[in-house]
Amino acid sequence: MPDPASYRPAPGSIPVEPGVYRFSDPHGRVIYVGKAKNLRSRLTSYFADLSNLHPRTRQMVTTAAKVEWTVVSTEVEALQLEYNWIKEYDPRFNVRYRDDKSYPVLAVTVGEEYPRLFVYRGPRKKGVRYFGPYSHAWAIRETVDLLTRVFPARTCSNGVFKRHRQIDRPCLLGYIDKCSAPCVGRVSAEEHREIVDDFCEFLSGKTDRFARELELEMTDAAERLDFERAARLRDDLSALRRAMEKQAVVLGDGTDADVVAFAADELEAAVQVFHVRGGRVRGQRGWVVEVANEPEVDDGVTPEQRLVGQFLTQFYGDQAELRGAADAGGDESTNPVPREVLVPCLPPDADELADWLSGLRGSRVALRVPQRGDKKALAETVARNAAEALAQHKLRRAGDFNARSAALQSIQDALGLADAPLRIECVDISHVQGTDVVASLVVFEDGLPRKSDYRHYAIREAAGDGRSDDVASIAEVTRRRFARHQADTAPKAGTEEFSAEGKSRRFAYPPNLYVVDGGAPQVNAAASVLRELGVTDVAVVGLAKRLEEVWAPGDQDPIIMPRNSEGLYLLQRVRDEAHRFAIAFHRSKRSKRMTASVLDAVPGLGERRRAALVAHFGSVARLKQATVEEITAVPGIGAATAAAVLTALGGAPTQTSENGVAP
Repeated sequence: MPDPASYRPAPGSIPVEPGVYRFSDPHGRVIYVGKAKNLRSRLTSYFADLSNLHPRTRQMVTTAAKVEWTVVSTEVEALQLEYNWIKEYDPRFNVRYRDDKSYPVLAVTVGEEYPRLFVYRGPRKKGVRYFGPYSHAWAIRETVDLLTRVFPARTCSNGVFKRHRQIDRPCLLGYIDKCSAPCVGRVSAEEHREIVDDFCEFLSGKTDRFARELELEMTDAAERLDFERAARLRDDLSALRRAMEKQAVVLGDGTDADVVAFAADELEAAVQVFHVRGGRVRGQRGWVVEVANEPEVDDGVTPEQRLVGQFLTQFYGDQAELRGAADAGGDESTNPVPREVLVPCLPPDADELADWLSGLRGSRVALRVPQRGDKKALAETVARNAAEALAQHKLRRAGDFNARSAALQSIQDALGLADAPLRIECVDISHVQGTDVVASLVVFEDGLPRKSDYRHYAIREAAGDGRSDDVASIAEVTRRRFARHQADTAPKAGTEEFSAEGKSRRFAYPPNLYVVDGGAPQVNAAASVLRELGVTDVAVVGLAKRLEEVWAPGDQDPIIMPRNSEGLYLLQRVRDEAHRFAIAFHRSKRSKRMTASVLDAVPGLGERRRAALVAHFGSVARLKQATVEEITAVPGIGAATAAAVLTALGGAPTQTSENGVAP
């Protein structure tokens, strides 16, 4: 464990100007990024008496081995640089406002010829408009189900749309008038786009116009004694009003604002955000994070003020980056930065933060604390939600944390480790009789899966006699994984600088425990590779499936852990997760190979044209039933190639005559 005094900067060498600083560990990886109005005052506070520091801060300074800083001219530049460094280095001790789940949104593919509506989770894409986020996917589906009575836009996937276009028959939604059925030509592409545009306008807040239009049409139909159409319009108007009721008006003046509230204790903080657009709550998000890492400084800034500043910088920086990469040309309703941000207290750099948010939005953004009226009442509601979220989180984590701590302690005791294995990696091999051999590597940190660090490997050194060689495969994966670790942590030639320059390297840290799926042969193979590479600080064990025995390198007998041991449960969960991940990769690789192999024997048919044929006909079975004339309709396919395809598939090369009858 490094001593903070060993890398403390010399007295007077730290400037007093504003800037951004970063702490790095002995491997050269950046572990914390912060900003300060006065760098000397801020950095000096980290090297005070360790007993007076927050536990998380104390862990950070004892993990670090170096501190660096960059002086900037303005605090707006400091905000931008801090955000960029956090994004680039992904420091482990910075508070990151990542959702514990991916919030669903309603996506509209406006970039397609026939746009569609669907529930979506994940990164933003270009040519798609997003509405939300929503707390639950069922809320989106319920809203879409109500609104497609009035705006019958398509909701089917591209594959379903293409299939019904080929068979010239609409799906069930087309028959019950919840889709305008552009697949069979009931409406043109322009008419369908008008329907989608009206749908987007309604969700953007322009609701009153559509309600008035439907009411006028209903009255007109009743006056013309067209009671069937009037009844249908009455039902549409009722559905429209029910959808409007789901978005309650909370700010009657049509305000566009985000309302932010916090509930915190000494260790964790809950954050809640209500997205209000056009006076209606359009979405809600929540996080529970560990509290800030910075030590207390006598500068009059409270922990809540620092929390507000950190949250606004990270959250709106990420949202603006997503929109910039996806639909920078979108309309006002898709702008992630609202006109107004309501917070419980102003951060110390409120003016600079407002200027930075204004730059992200492209127009002026007001950052204020609500004092009275509807905004104050809404802020109190959001604060109650934050307090409830923190209480529920602590109730859940109490049981989870105790169980995970007991599991890690059990593993430490059973294996005789010096410390609890906070990072566990497990490797598993998957194959079918030695073919398509693949491996998976899964990572658990603090007893929880860290899926962003999962890796899979295509094994290059499988046995050539048609049989699987799991031992050699385990050795290969271990060598590749730890060779990567050594490359990440090796300094540049002739310097003391590290090769990756502190950037986020998920495998720069070796695991505390390396688990292989298997018994003594597999464990000994992995241990031999680690000795060969000079890795001495990683414990290796194997977990055999038959009797759930734990094997250590060189031992003649296995370690038997109690069947009801929390540690054994955790090892089994890690092993099973590695098995699941390996099988999923193996199946995808095998299915691709098998699909491609059907057409591999066709001379002159390359990979792109094979893919074009399968995409055009949807399956090899339909391709087999096609005629030469139908196959040559695919771009790049000639008559000779089409005949060769049918011959390879076992079909008869036929060509339709002019009257449509096959000769």
